[in-house]
Amino acid sequence: MPIHRYRLVNVFTRQAQPLTGNPLCVFEDGTDIGADTMQALARQFNLSETTFILPSARADARVRIFTPSYEMPFAGHPTLGTAHVCRALGRAADSLRLETGVGPIAVSAAGDRWTLLAPAPTFRELGVPLPALAEALGLDEADLGERPLWIKSGKEQLVVPLRSPQAVRRASPQPRALAAIKSEDGIGMAYVFAPTEPGRTLARFFFPSGSAYLEDPATGSATANFGGWCLAMNKPLPVRFEISQGELVGRPSTLYLEVDAQRQIRLSGDVIELGAGAVTLT
Repeated sequence: MPIHRYRLVNVFTRQAQPLTGNPLCVFEDGTDIGADTMQALARQFNLSETTFILPSARADARVRIFTPSYEMPFAGHPTLGTAHVCRALGRAADSLRLETGVGPIAVSAAGDRWTLLAPAPTFRELGVPLPALAEALGLDEADLGERPLWIKSGKEQLVVPLRSPQAVRRASPQPRALAAIKSEDGIGMAYVFAPTEPGRTLARFFFPSGSAYLEDPATGSATANFGGWCLAMNKPLPVRFEISQGELVGRPSTLYLEVDAQRQIRLSGDVIELGAGAVTLT
């Protein structure tokens, strides 16, 4: 009977605390696991993402990323967490490239803080009236900040600036209304943020699960898209933010975003391995 070994890691942890950040299950070798089984295993673990390490002719390893419902071409916390496991397995050192559905991603580490170089972003306008967006987020139009945009730095998501941290905390997605504001792949989702002080930001990310909306404790892809929003808005470069997420779901997380003078987006976070195990499939 095939035995498939996995590791549980937490990504974007806060102050090295083991039960913070966004959890991830990483299967050490997905070579003999079919796509349907990968999807079933992701549903079994029921984390926001589960990844599978595979050989690659283009990079140090290939990673496939699954939510409980579908496969994703790219996501931030699975990429950083998988890189951490690759190093632990001796498949890479502190610098490696992971092949994802959007191409190879460069990842590097300083200790247990991992950084990825995000794909160059594209953007498009919101496409719905601001009152409709405010209603979908359970907010007043006056709570919205400057120019919400769809940003794609790997995966398209709606980036919504709000006027205050209080508005970020009050946001309460209305499933039917938010589902009607769709990304290019037909999914209604939103990343909301507001500064708390210079260089620090509070953020939340809402995504669908069946007919309900859930909140992610830490969202690397959306944080990279926040960097893309800064570029689309022609913010002075470089910009650096320490971002707090997960506050309202009991999983405090810290993410680090840098957009340098060459318009490159880097996303960083601390990774901790929490445990390991194996699954036996007949």
